[in-house]
Amino acid sequence: MQLPLLALAMASFGIGTTEFVIMGLLPEVAADLSVTIPAAGLLVTGYALGVVIGAPIVAIITNPLPRKATLIGLASMFVVGNLLCAIAPDYWFLMGARVVTAFCHGAFFGIGAVVAASLVPPNQRASAIALMFAGLTLANVLGVPLGTALGQHLGWRSTFWAVVIIGIFAVSAIALWVPRDIPHSAGNILREFGVLRRPQVVLTMLISVMASASLFSVFTYIAPLLRNVTGLPAHTVTYVLLLFGVGITIGNLLGGRLADWRLMPSLMGTFIGLAAVLVAFVFLAPFAVAAIATVFVWGILVFAVVAPIQMRVVDAAVGAPNLASTLNQGAFNLGNAAGAWVGGAAITVGVGYAELPWVGAALAVGALGLCVLSQALERRTGGLVEAEAGEPGAACEEY
Repeated sequence: MQLPLLALAMASFGIGTTEFVIMGLLPEVAADLSVTIPAAGLLVTGYALGVVIGAPIVAIITNPLPRKATLIGLASMFVVGNLLCAIAPDYWFLMGARVVTAFCHGAFFGIGAVVAASLVPPNQRASAIALMFAGLTLANVLGVPLGTALGQHLGWRSTFWAVVIIGIFAVSAIALWVPRDIPHSAGNILREFGVLRRPQVVLTMLISVMASASLFSVFTYIAPLLRNVTGLPAHTVTYVLLLFGVGITIGNLLGGRLADWRLMPSLMGTFIGLAAVLVAFVFLAPFAVAAIATVFVWGILVFAVVAPIQMRVVDAAVGAPNLASTLNQGAFNLGNAAGAWVGGAAITVGVGYAELPWVGAALAVGALGLCVLSQALERRTGGLVEAEAGEPGAACEEY
């Protein structure tokens, strides 16, 4: 099953690159399109909102289709969206192209996570999801730093042309390696939205929102923070982004292992560490070596929560895993949008780049509080899923 997971990881590499690379190119995009850096930061918000809006729409449209055909179609849509980004003549065209690209994001990761989990034994599901998301983390190790460097030397458009090429390879890999006979029950997708009545599903998606907002309230503006507060030159920022990518790659794989071991305790412990590291970043940002080390540790912790949260929502959504997994990607990106907006709003009202980690720490504490509430509810009800009248497939599951 390694080749199918590799194909999914390749596609997630391209999607992750196009999502995150814009942050390393905010100064270049802002200068070229004659907008402010906070306005350029809204390109992150626009992409994230595209995922939020597109996830349920695409889930409904693709529900009757075979999983392999759906993944190929979504990856192809990603290629077209990045092509539009590369030729965008102005700010608003670029914003629209980002939204088009984002429409494939939530459904691809949501469906891809369920497909990845179906390819391995039950006790390896979280690790399989983490392997698929390894493409996303590898995007931060290679795609974002190299894309940032390429954009700084040849113009930001060249980065999107490179992503188009990656997308073409990903479509080909899915077509060749992902099996056709993936189990899929195409039930009544609108009826499956009833899964949102389950408190644990909603709580897990809110955790996704808070975790992602914690990351993007700071990471959206990481390039100007490192340049203006830490005093790093532009080319050094590229290497720091590379180190951050190494951190999130480690964190992603670590999170998958922890989720297969003890999901909620490890998730809560990670959020405690994340809040502590962001508070430390406030005081360490002016010191180059300390700031760079903090960014690395931050990367480990911030992505150690991804696979556990995704696994949690799939387990809580008995009877509708594809829909819930897709909607959870929308929740992650709602957090992206909220975090980027909150960070930009803070800068606009006078908060300095050095103080932005306070915002991220507060949001991480909020995510921790939701984890505690979810765990308390699970203990009170005796399991993760409460059976609901008239809802087939609902059953009590315990960790």
